[in-house]
Amino acid sequence: MAEKRVYEVVFIVDPDTQEDDVTRLADNLRGVVTDQGGTVTRNEVLGRRQLAYRIGRKNEGVYVLFEVEGSGREIAEMERRMRVNDQVMRYMTVRVDEDRQRAEKLRARRARKAAKRPMAGGGSGSGSARAGGGRGDEGEA
Repeated sequence: MAEKRVYEVVFIVDPDTQEDDVTRLADNLRGVVTDQGGTVTRNEVLGRRQLAYRIGRKNEGVYVLFEVEGSGREIAEMERRMRVNDQVMRYMTVRVDEDRQRAEKLRARRARKAAKRPMAGGGSGSGSARAGGGRGDEGEA
């Protein structure tokens, strides 16, 4: 079996589509993913939003976000279904597992460096600041 990868899929549905039709479409696409052996770990309808540019005489659309774990075969089938569906105006799929692994490594490296650093608060920096302040007061008097 191929290694599991994580993808984020965002698609924009025509704003003239009824809310229950948007839900039915999302359920249908979720079924496509599960039939192909993947899992949908996150499913959010982000709601009606303004588009950055007009798509087919429409200024707004209903955004839907999926997070899918799978081998990539289910993504290809889901994209094919979205391509032939008239309700879906645009879609975008991004593989995010590599980015998350990279971010996790950076987070762990920062934590190790922070653990090696001496604790802040009792250094010579605060004493020299007081000494400098004292000289300024003597000069004014």
